[in-house]
Amino acid sequence: MSCILITGGARAGKSGYAQKLAIDNSGKVLFVATAEAKDEDMRLRIEKHKKSRPSNWQTLESPSEVANAISEKAGEYQVIVIDCITMLVSNVMLAADDEKSAEAAVINEIDTLIKVMKFKSSTYILVSNEVGLGIVPDNELSRNYRDLLGRANQLLARYADEVYLMVSGIPVKIK
Repeated sequence: MSCILITGGARAGKSGYAQKLAIDNSGKVLFVATAEAKDEDMRLRIEKHKKSRPSNWQTLESPSEVANAISEKAGEYQVIVIDCITMLVSNVMLAADDEKSAEAAVINEIDTLIKVMKFKSSTYILVSNEVGLGIVPDNELSRNYRDLLGRANQLLARYADEVYLMVSGIPVKIK
């Protein structure tokens, strides 16, 4: 079992690299999708992502409670790709009643995911955006999101065996 975290900016090649690693790893793959098609643009993006994946991969759509969703299935797969933590944090955060409960819910989501990964024998490949490299957002919701995703990424990076930063399609190993 191992855990690989792939982070970087938008359109940096994270998902493609995650797919390459999963294919190179061989074995049965479970792809966990966290995005929801709440508008036409997102629906088209999701369709494009689906078409880019090998047809023999199983897909599990889980916008939240990912650990619970995969805990029963994890033993069946050699590789589990979770794409992406960015959307997962957004989904959990926006479902919360307030900032304090959002923080607790996101940390619980990530902690529970780490606990499941510790006790399942699959290789996990996690995809997440690095959103903390730009300017400070001009509104509270965006700042809170940036902070929560940064915290989630730190927890996952601390746990991960390997961490890659994608820069212009090039993976840079940072751990």
